[in-house]
Amino acid sequence: MTEPIHETGHLSGSFPEPEEFRHAYAGFWIRFWSYLIDLIVLGSLSMLALRPLFRLAGLEIAPDAWYAPYNLLTAAIFFLYFILMTKYFGQTVGKMVTGIRVIRRDGGPLDWKTVLFREWIGRYFSKTLTVLYLVVGFTPKKEALHDYIADTLVIHEERYQKSALSRGYANRLQDGHAL
Repeated sequence: MTEPIHETGHLSGSFPEPEEFRHAYAGFWIRFWSYLIDLIVLGSLSMLALRPLFRLAGLEIAPDAWYAPYNLLTAAIFFLYFILMTKYFGQTVGKMVTGIRVIRRDGGPLDWKTVLFREWIGRYFSKTLTVLYLVVGFTPKKEALHDYIADTLVIHEERYQKSALSRGYANRLQDGHAL
């Protein structure tokens, strides 16, 4: 005998309907192009704003020492750009253009601790050992070292893939277990 469908749309006693689709993970190349766009944005900011200010002030622009004012200010702008854009928008300009976004693995909102670990500490490690960026191409969820450190994922905003749960759910339906 068939059971009535309640207002939820599910048969009583059946398995709950899982999410059928989930966002696709962003791989190495889309993240590479996104980062390249961000570097163009930061370079433009440096050329159009920072360099003229230093020239007007009569300060040296290309000193050899890493601790020179221009180099320190450029590094600060670099890290602040990634930290603030990721915290407030979940994406940088490069990620906006390419349609990808940073999310927390547990689905919660990005908090300061998560963003600081990902964009400052994790990115420092990844920039120190550039080969660590290649990890993205070999992990199932396409995570870089800084994603592992901060428990984040980078996803496509408008690309989805069928989740493994929905395939299992469909198999249970075919086997007659859900009814």
